[in-house]
Amino acid sequence: MAQIERFEQLEVWKLAREMAQYIYALTECRKIAQDYALRDQMRRAAISVLSNIAEGFERGGNKEFVQFLYIAKGSAGELRAQTYVAQDMKYWSSQECQELRVRLERISRLLSGLICYLRGSGMKGERFHVSDINGNYEPGEGDVADSWISNTCTHP
Repeated sequence: MAQIERFEQLEVWKLAREMAQYIYALTECRKIAQDYALRDQMRRAAISVLSNIAEGFERGGNKEFVQFLYIAKGSAGELRAQTYVAQDMKYWSSQECQELRVRLERISRLLSGLICYLRGSGMKGERFHVSDINGNYEPGEGDVADSWISNTCTHP
C-alpha cells in the first residue's frame, strides 16, 4: 500500500501543473495574448485545477478533499469549454485545441477516479494510505482512472 504524504505525489496534480504551464505558454503569443478576458480566464482556470487539488489534499480529510476535487474537475471542464472559444476565434488551430481537450479529459477522468475511490474508501484523516492512487501511470500509457471508475463508481 502506497502512502501519499504530499499533493505533489499525485499524478493528477503533476498533469494539472503541466497543463497550467502549457496554457501559459500558449496564451503568451498570437492574437489570444491581446484578448485579455479569455487569456486571463484560461490562466485562472488552469491554476484553479492544480490549486484545488493541493488545497483539498492539505485540508486533511476525505470529505473536504473530495469537495475540492470536484471544484478542480469543474475548472478543467471550464478550461475545456474555453478551448472552443479560442478555436472559434481562430487563436489556435483545431489540432492544438483538440490536443488540449484530450489532456483536459484525461485530467478530468483522473479526478473522477480519485473522487470515486475516496468516496468509496473508509479512509479518513490527514494521510491517505492508498494503493494505486498513482499506479504505474505515465502519460501515454493506460489511464488508471478508467479502472477506478469502472471498479468503484457507478457514475462519473
